[in-house]
Amino acid sequence: MKNYLDFEQDIKNLENQLEKLKDPFSQEGISEINTKKIQEIQNEVDKKLQSIYSNLSNWQKTQVARHEGRPKSIFFIENLFSNFINLSGDRNFADDQSVIAGFATFEGQSILVIGQEKGDDIDSRIKRNFGMMKPEGYRKCIRLMKLADKFNIPIVFFVDTPGAYPGVGAEQRGQAEAIASSIECSMSLQVPTITFIIGEGGSGGAVALTSTNKIIMLENSIYSVISPEGCASILWRDPAKCLEAAEAMKLSAKDLLKHGIIDEVITEPIGGAHRDRENVLDKIKDSLKNSLNEFKNFSRQEIYDHRKLKFLKIGREKGFISSTSDQYKLTTEENIYLKISRFFQKNKKIIIIFLIFILGLLFTL
Repeated sequence: MKNYLDFEQDIKNLENQLEKLKDPFSQEGISEINTKKIQEIQNEVDKKLQSIYSNLSNWQKTQVARHEGRPKSIFFIENLFSNFINLSGDRNFADDQSVIAGFATFEGQSILVIGQEKGDDIDSRIKRNFGMMKPEGYRKCIRLMKLADKFNIPIVFFVDTPGAYPGVGAEQRGQAEAIASSIECSMSLQVPTITFIIGEGGSGGAVALTSTNKIIMLENSIYSVISPEGCASILWRDPAKCLEAAEAMKLSAKDLLKHGIIDEVITEPIGGAHRDRENVLDKIKDSLKNSLNEFKNFSRQEIYDHRKLKFLKIGREKGFISSTSDQYKLTTEENIYLKISRFFQKNKKIIIIFLIFILGLLFTL
C-alpha cells in the first residue's frame, strides 16, 4: 500500500482511479480495460507530480525526506557493494543496531561502509531505534574508521537520522563525548571519506558522520543542527511554526550547496526517491565512482589537507579576509582600519578623558 503526504492528495485520488481502471474485475464482473482512459489519467498524474515537486517548500522537502518508503541505508549497502561483512560492537558496552558498519568491495576496491538505518516496518524500526544512534554506535564507528585508516581503505557514510538518541542511558554513557570524538576522528583520517545524506541529516547525530572530504545530498533530503519542530519550539515556543522554521533554517540541499556546506546534489525522480529506487541507486553509484576517482592520485597528507581546508573555508568569503590564501588559516587577520576602530571602541572613555585634559591645557595657555 502506497503512503501519501499531505500535499499529495490529488495524486492519491488519481492513482486510486488508475488502480480501479487497471483491475479487470469490477463490481459488475469482468470488464474491458480502458487503455485510453488509463493513459490520460497517467499523464495527469505525471503533470501533477511535476507541478508539485518542482515547487516544494522546505517543510514539504522535510516531509519527503522522512517518507517511510524512502530507500534506506541497507538498500544501498545491499545493492551498491559486494562481499559486505557486517562488524559489530564497540568493544566496550554493546552493539548499536541503528548503525550498520562493515567492509565491502565497490568496483573491485575495498571500502568501509557505515550507514545509519531507520528500518522499514514497526519491528525493524524499534530494533534500529528509528536510526537514532547511542554512544556505543559512534564508538563502533570510531573503532572501524581507525582500522580503515590503518589499512588505507576509503570510507563511505550513509546518513539518515533525526538525531542522536537523547535517552538518560545514552547521556550517562557519554553521548556528547562520543559525538565529539567521532567528529575528531573523522577530521584526522588520511583516507578519502565520502558522505551521502539520503534522508534526514539531523543534529549532532548526523554531524558526527559528515566531517568528510565530500558531502553529497539527495535533492529532497535535509541537513541541519536541529529539526524544524525543535527549532520552532525553542524560538516561538510553538511546534506548529515548523513551516516558518524550515524556511529560516536553510536545510534543503539547494540552500546548503549555495552556502558551501555540501559539495554535490543528486537529483531525484519526480515524486521523490521512493518512486524510483533504481534510478537513485544508479545516480549514487556514479557519484561514488567519480568521488573515489577524484582522490585516486592524492597522497594521504593531501587527503587530510583537502578535508581541513574545506571546512576552514566555510563561511569565510564574506568575512575579514584580505586574500584567498588567508581562507586556509586557522585565524583571520584584520586590516589596519579595523584594528584602529577596535582600539577606539575598547578605550573610548580613556581617550575622551585624555582629549578633555589636552583641551583644558590648551585653554589655560
